[in-house]
Amino acid sequence: MATNTTTKKTTADAAEESTEPVTAEARLERTRRAPAIVGPPLGEGQEPVNVTLSHHLRIDGTDYTPGAEITVSPDYARRLRGQGFTART
Repeated sequence: MATNTTTKKTTADAAEESTEPVTAEARLERTRRAPAIVGPPLGEGQEPVNVTLSHHLRIDGTDYTPGAEITVSPDYARRLRGQGFTART
């Protein structure tokens, strides 16, 4: 039987490694960035599409409620429309 020779980091060790405090400015910078693409990645030459959801949807472990606006690839937007997940606008 093989044994694991690596040591497990404790919470104190993890706290020592992250010495940079999270500031309000850092949080604002994260929210100002362009929205992340949800679902499958964009193909070459494709532009992202914003869609408004009409139903609850869980994508990659994140829950999106009805009315949420997400940015997706055009192919994924077409699939969501075909399955009835996007709101009529």
